[in-house]
Amino acid sequence: MLTFNHFNFNVSDLDKSLAFYKEALDLEPVRRKEAPDGRFVLVYLGDGKTDFTLELTWLRDHPQKYDLGECEFHLALRADDYEAAHRRHAEMGCICFENPEMGIYFITDPDGYWIEIIPTR
Repeated sequence: MLTFNHFNFNVSDLDKSLAFYKEALDLEPVRRKEAPDGRFVLVYLGDGKTDFTLELTWLRDHPQKYDLGECEFHLALRADDYEAAHRRHAEMGCICFENPEMGIYFITDPDGYWIEIIPTR
């Protein structure tokens, strides 16, 4: 049997991404790994409730913006207080798409990754 462990996003500015994920989603670093020669840094973020982590990967030798294709992939998080989360994200200006019929919306991180916010049902 296999279980989910983590999902990865490559980021161009690790500090900016860490600040975004803390402010927008309350995700905190739970583990960090750095290459001895400085060529990469991996930071794993957790929600404090589950074992699932989001790995942020920063690569020294990749200064250009990442090509995300058509952004047809996303990470989804469930919000216990959906209205409060929506207010926070609206104030941050990071909501990129809303689907009121489905009762969901999406935010984008500093690198353009889409993150779906769904209410606890």
